[in-house]
Formats: sequence, structure tokens, C-alpha cells
Amino acid sequence: MKVLRWCAILFVIGLGFAVACQANKAPDADVREPAVAGKFYPESTSKLKLAIEKFLQDAVPAKTKDAVAIIVPHAGYIYSGQICADAFRQVKDKRYDVIVILGTNHTNPGFEKISLHPGTGFRTPLGIAPIEREVVSQLVAADPGDCVLDKSLHAREHSVEVIVPFVQVIFPEAKIVPVVVGSPDPGMCTRFGQALATVLKNKRALIVASSDLSHYPAAEDAAAVDRETLKAITKLDPALFHSVIQSQMNRRVPKLYTCACGEAPVMAAMAAAGSLGATHGVVVSYANSGDVSIGDPSEVVGYGAVVLTKNGTEKNISKTDNPSPAPVSGLLDPSDKKALLGFARETISRMLSTDTVPLARGFSANLQQPRGVFVTLKKKNELRGCVGRIIGDESLCKLVGAMAWQAAFNDGRFSPVTADEIREIEIEISVLTPLREVSGAADIIVGRDGVVLVKEGHSAVFLPQVATEQKWTREEMLDNLSVKAGLPPGSWKQGAQLSTFQAVVFSEADFK
Repeated sequence: MKVLRWCAILFVIGLGFAVACQANKAPDADVREPAVAGKFYPESTSKLKLAIEKFLQDAVPAKTKDAVAIIVPHAGYIYSGQICADAFRQVKDKRYDVIVILGTNHTNPGFEKISLHPGTGFRTPLGIAPIEREVVSQLVAADPGDCVLDKSLHAREHSVEVIVPFVQVIFPEAKIVPVVVGSPDPGMCTRFGQALATVLKNKRALIVASSDLSHYPAAEDAAAVDRETLKAITKLDPALFHSVIQSQMNRRVPKLYTCACGEAPVMAAMAAAGSLGATHGVVVSYANSGDVSIGDPSEVVGYGAVVLTKNGTEKNISKTDNPSPAPVSGLLDPSDKKALLGFARETISRMLSTDTVPLARGFSANLQQPRGVFVTLKKKNELRGCVGRIIGDESLCKLVGAMAWQAAFNDGRFSPVTADEIREIEIEISVLTPLREVSGAADIIVGRDGVVLVKEGHSAVFLPQVATEQKWTREEMLDNLSVKAGLPPGSWKQGAQLSTFQAVVFSEADFK
């Protein structure tokens, strides 16, 4: 009987616990679950929080006061997270009760209205960001012809979701208002913007418009197109902005798919900000996906951080806020070397800890010149990875980040570097001079020259220090270079093209 009594008691307790769990879970039925965690941003709570904190540490300092709205990008954090943080840094020290996030419509072709999420919150790996349902109701009442309550427009839409973790980290007490602006119709965007201004008046609120810029021209074309788009945003005139975009698309720039993947939310933010007293926009920073260490400059997406403000001075932007490259100036000074080594290590460390990489900016003009470079990783004096680019077709600082990433995670001879071993890794950088073809082996000086061998479709390269480290003679070095190229020893003696280069070689050990 005692056994039966205890079973009954345990059953009642269990039933009560299950009911309680259901009760606690019930409100989550109205919570929008994450759709792009682990894709656009880290799925790990700790990695996500640290990624945002790192971006904020590197962010451009505040350039204006009295911000009414900000424009931020919505691509994957590894590409656009820094520019997003630049915009949020402008308002980081303010206090807001409500953050209205205006997203664009990627997932529901044909939807041309404005969808507000009717639920209770948005979940991310950082928890649930509560929705300010009173503001949602007020917006529907203020603009009933344009606004609808529709969860389906938000279910797979990333342009709002990727902004929410920034809000959770920077403004943990604020509630959000998730909005998808379905069509870049100037009339609708202006009506909604004015309704938004009416509802937000006298509230501590921030408007965040989510938009990337050009898709997918070459980096040089993107910079030119995006400069005009950003300039139009600063005028706070939705019709003018729409007209500039149409004009740019009519230029038929190669591979230009759109000038603003978020034209509609930007226009709505302009209209709202103007009604709330903003007079102009300030461009805080600009970059494109090709500026990131893992990016491809032949096909990019542009990103801009803009503040719509009541005061401040408009700023002319340059690519990633860096000065123009200076002419080649010879040897690097110690501060240049330290900066490159630090950036290489930060690129590897941040990839391991946050699944993102830092943006190459803030470097001296000397480090922005195009130079070939190799990054070598060693662990206990043994090679752990080495990748480089002989032809410097991009800025030295960016290439150092790119080659560090490749050496750590994409050198096919080794497994990827892990977080457990990063402290044991020593980084060495070899900054190269331009290639010079030589007439034969006699022109090669061991210890001074790096060598490139090309023959019958095969090729290989040794850095200048390799022969010295291996204690090779010139002939031994060339035999081993032939083997590395997939050719028999001695293949360098006839029919091979030999080119040399020199290198400025420095490592972390030099500064310990």
C-alpha cells in the first residue's frame, strides 16, 4: 500500500509539473523563433554576445547627437557586423524604451503592404526580445490602409532578425516593434513614416531601418554606386532617394542587381525621422563584403551606417574610412609590423571565438598599399600552416587578414587550428617585393631570394627563409622546389621559368 501511495503522490506531482510546464510554455506560442541563427550570426549564446561586443569595441566613435533613426545593414555578421555596430555606436549611450526595426521583404513576393508582428517576442540565442504590443496596435490604428498583422511575413525574414541581438546587447531593457515594409512605394512609405512619427512622439524610441546597399557589382563599381545612394539618404527625401536609385539602375552597371536591399524601410525611416525633427543624415562608415578578409572583391554587397539626426555635420565617406594608399615607401617600421601581426592574430582568434573576423581598417597609409604577403603559422617551431599571395592585388592589411585566415583554417596540409592551441601558435609574416624573372639558377642567392618555379603547367614557391631554415644549397633548394611543384628533381635545369622576390620577414617572437 505504501508503494501504491507513493506512486500516486509521484503521479500527482508529475502531472502538476507537466501542467506547470505547459502553462509556462503557453506564452511562447506567440514568440517568433529564430530562422537564421547559425547562418547569419552565431548560434552559440557566448559567441553571439562576444561578437557584438567586439564589433562595438572597434566601432567608429559617435559623430553626431540627437539621432532619430539609424540605417544599418542586415547581411551575415562576418561581412556586415562591423558597419552595423558603427551605426549602433552612435546611439549606444542613449536610453530607449522602444526600438522600431524596419525590415524589407525577401521572402514573400507580391506582398506590398506593411506587416507588423502581432506576437509577444522574437527569440534569439540571447533570449526573447519582447514586442511592444501597444505600439503595434497604435500603428495599425494610425495607418489601417497600409498596415496588417501577419506573422507569416516575419517567419523566414532575416532583415529584422539579425538586428535583434544588437538591441538585446545594447538596450536590454527596450522592447522591439518588428516591421516588414513590403514595397518601395514612396506614397505608402511616407504615409507609414508619418504614422510612425505620430505614434512615437513623446516616447523614448529609436527607428532602425535595415538595408544593405548594392548587390553584386565589383568592389570599385559598388563604391561609386553606394556613394550616390548614401548621399541621397542624407537628404531625407523619400521621393528623391527613390529617383536616385532608379537613375543608378538605368546606368546598367555590370552585375548590379539592386542599389538598396531595403529601399522601402529606408524611405519609411526618412519620412518618420523628418516628421520627428531630423534635418539630414550623417554617413558614419561604409564598406563592402570585399573589404572583409574572406571577401571576394569581384562580386560584393555594399554596407553603410547612417544616422538621421537633428544636428551634426554631414561627412564625406571613403572606403572603410581609411585614407588613400600612399606610394610604396620601402621597409616597414616596428609599429607597422606590430599592427600586421596583431591583426593576423585577431583575425584567427575572433574566428574561433565568434565565427566572425575584424574589418581591416584604421591602418596607416603605408599598410594600405598593394603588396604580396605570406602568413606562416608555427607551433613549437614546427610548421602549422602557411598561405600567401605573391601578387599584391589588394591592400597589404587586408591580405594579411585573408592569408592568416587561410593559413589557420584552409591549408590543406593541416587540420584547422583549434581554440585550444591558439596560444601555442606563433605568427610570422613575409611582405614581398614584386616578382622579377631571372635568366637562370645562377642569379638566385640563397637566403635573400624567394623563388617561383613554373614549368609545363606546374608551379611552386619557396619563401626566402625556407632554404636557410632547411640548410639547403641552391641546387638542393631548386630540387625540392621541383618536387613541390609535382616534377622530378632537377626539372629546374631546362625549360623552367624562374622568378625571384625578396621579403621583409618578421614574427611575434621579434617583439617579445
